[in-house]
Amino acid sequence: MIDIDDSLNRLKRSAFRSRFRLSAKDLQYIQDKGINTIRSHAKDFICNRLSPAEIPNDGKQTPMRGHPVFVAQHATACCCRDCLYKWYRIPKGRELSVSEQDQIADLIMAWIEKQVNDLNTQ
Repeated sequence: MIDIDDSLNRLKRSAFRSRFRLSAKDLQYIQDKGINTIRSHAKDFICNRLSPAEIPNDGKQTPMRGHPVFVAQHATACCCRDCLYKWYRIPKGRELSVSEQDQIADLIMAWIEKQVNDLNTQ
């Protein structure tokens, strides 16, 4: 079970994970598409890129930029199965359950929404 608040606090203490930020282009994309569409993209990326038991290009399946969800996946350590195991103890070699996929999507969206809120209050 992924605890979103605990996970976000732990990720803030990681020198690598805490460096990720949404770009102005990412923020504009979120504004143009809407948060519900971004959530749909997150669920789709998780289902297709993280969920399978065997991923031929695991560790390289998530670009570092090009979509707000990609940035969020790296920021939240939800970019590959190695990171999912290291940070959340979700084992490799088996398909992710629907519940795990939903938890990962919720964490990614919490990070995105925090980024949007933080930038809107500056």
